[in-house]
Amino acid sequence: MYSPPTDLDDERRMRREFARSADRLGVTLDGPEIWGWHGRTLSSHAVHPDHGSCWLRMLSAPQDKAGGKIWEGNREAAVLFDGRVHKPALHGTSHDTRDGYAHLAELHSFVSEPVCSPTPVLRQDLHLPSTWWQSLREDLEEVNNTPTERVAVRQEWVDRSVPRFLDLPAPRITDWATAHGDLHVANLTSVTPVLLDWEGFGLAPVGYDAAMLLAYSLLAPGFADGVREAFPVLATEPGRVAQLVVLTELMQSASRGDHPELIPPLRALAAELA
Repeated sequence: MYSPPTDLDDERRMRREFARSADRLGVTLDGPEIWGWHGRTLSSHAVHPDHGSCWLRMLSAPQDKAGGKIWEGNREAAVLFDGRVHKPALHGTSHDTRDGYAHLAELHSFVSEPVCSPTPVLRQDLHLPSTWWQSLREDLEEVNNTPTERVAVRQEWVDRSVPRFLDLPAPRITDWATAHGDLHVANLTSVTPVLLDWEGFGLAPVGYDAAMLLAYSLLAPGFADGVREAFPVLATEPGRVAQLVVLTELMQSASRGDHPELIPPLRALAAELA
């Protein structure tokens, strides 16, 4: 989906530590390497003698910045959600610190289903069966009803950021629920669906996941209408608040160069919600 780090030394370090992680977790790498956002992660298909087909993912960060919500998310999600919703099971982890960098490797069960899109932004409509939407609704309801102390969205950030990026008063979040935290078509498979990449889960405004899926799909109006139909919460006041929060997040991300093509539809939706 993304490219290797721009710094050649970082690229070499990531590949070297990825091979070491595979050795520690007892797997044989046998697939193409997949780089994550800004070269922050490296992943590949792997084979384990007991678990069989697996997915090895390694996260890297400077040693003084390693830790916190993103670093611990997949492991904590495994405790709460493995076996309860459609997600890859976590078989094991490995942590190593070397040369000023920390490396966290996670061995997940392999999901053979294709994702709905190779990128978070959906650029053409998808035609998915009602069973797909029903399964997604049921899994998100299970997630929403699972207590957690992790926080995905903070009111303080909303108070600062909504006026800055949307030029609107910051809404007050009154209804909270546990959310997947990064729900878009690149984190959903096209058959079941299986929900991927749980590192950002936590408490968020009610309707947050649906709002995220909608915002990333605004360039595909048919699918966006399907999101609205599948999640009536978006037509409620809590859903309006959730959309404003998500629009702010994506506008902030766009200000850093991510998905600038979304800026016009994001602004248009914000005007409708104002």
